This record gives sequence, structure tokens and C-alpha cells, in this order.
Amino acid sequence: MVSTPPDPLLLLLPPSEGKREGGDGPAWDPADGAFGTALGRRRIRVVSALRKARGGNAALLGVGGPTLERARAVNRSLRGAPTMPAWQRYSGVVWDHLGPATLADRSPIVVVSGLHGLVGAEDPLPDYRLKMSANVAPLGKLSTWWRPAVSAELAARAKGRFVVDLLPQEHRAAYVAPADAEGVAVSFVEKGGGGRAVGHMAKAAKGYLARHVVEAAAAGTHPLEAIRTWTDDTFDLAIVELTAPH
Repeated sequence: MVSTPPDPLLLLLPPSEGKREGGDGPAWDPADGAFGTALGRRRIRVVSALRKARGGNAALLGVGGPTLERARAVNRSLRGAPTMPAWQRYSGVVWDHLGPATLADRSPIVVVSGLHGLVGAEDPLPDYRLKMSANVAPLGKLSTWWRPAVSAELAARAKGRFVVDLLPQEHRAAYVAPADAEGVAVSFVEKGGGGRAVGHMAKAAKGYLARHVVEAAAAGTHPLEAIRTWTDDTFDLAIVELTAPH
């Protein structure tokens, strides 16, 4: 009997709040990257809103002091800013533990972003700071504003793929899975904690899990099997089918 090959993987990850500075890539154009043709015009509207907000204040960006001043400066000069690939730009805990520089194939990774909507791992990105949960006039809450476009693009990208959603709630709120989606949304719960969900503490584990799933899928293991066999000393996984409310 001929075995059925595993579904190709589509792995959804959040961006990192921390980002590496600078870049020697091409000047940023909102129409660039894997989703630029579809989402470029909406990205321009976000850029325009940030410029009107003078890059954002402490309430909008969630930071203060020198970090706020740097964030405001880069947010005011996004068009034409120097870039680097997304997998290099993101420098937070999840991405550090994912170790994208040594992944043989980063193509399954898609990032849900407040500025870009969706980002491929190799897409050229400028330095910026903007949460998906931010409320940016006149657009409103970005997760709600992005939802129709992000949902449509993910539905198209997900056809024939198994989706693994490792997003936090604020990014998960930016899309609605199509009824025919195949995949799971995965959250981390503390061992012995009565199923209590955890956020920041699980970031390192999320990076390790993401790498495990990408490498296992590349080796021919179905993504769901890779998730079910993953273990951690501190966290268990709560797995929900994407077709269920999430």
C-alpha cells in the first residue's frame, strides 16, 4: 500500500517586539515580499496613520524612554528605510530559540504583523515597532482592521497545507480560519497548573516547538504528529482544531 505523503506545513508565528537595528537590504517598499501585492495598499494606510501620529506615543507603542524615542523615529521613516530579512530582523525570545539561521527551510513560516499584515520569513523588513493590539486612528484596533485581508490571504495560502498556529491571542484575533482549514491552534499550559494558560514564560518553549515542527515536517513527519510527540519539562500543549472557535 502506498502511504499518503504528509501535508505541507504552514506555521504561523508572531513577530518580536524587539528588533535588530539597521540593515543592508533594499529600501523598504510596502508592495515587497510574499504578501506585498495583496496587502501593500493596506500597509501604506498603516504607515500613513503612524506618520500622522508622529510615530506613536507611549500609550500606542507600549514603551517609554529611549526605546520610545527610537521607536517613534523608525516609525516616522518607514518608506525607503533599510531592510533585512524578517528572520534576521526579529530578535525576541521566540525567534532566538527558533534559531532560524540554521533552519534548512524557512519557507513554511508566516508571521502575523501589525504593520505588514502577513510576512514571509525571507521578506525584507524595516525596523519598526507596532503591536497588533494597538488602536491606531483612524484605523482602529489593528487586529480587527487587518482581519478581512489577513483571513483571505491565509485561506489562499493554506490550501493543501496543514496550518500550525502558534500565535498569542492578540495576533490570533487578526484572522478567521476558513471552514475547510486543516490545522491546529496550539497554546502552552503549565504542568500541574490545572490547564492554566501561560504567555511570556512559554516563549522559549514556543521557539523550540516551532523548530521541532519545521524540522520534523521537512523530514516527512506530519506536523500534528510532531506536535503530539513534543515534550517539555515545564509546559504541556493545548491543541485545538482550527475549524473550532479559537
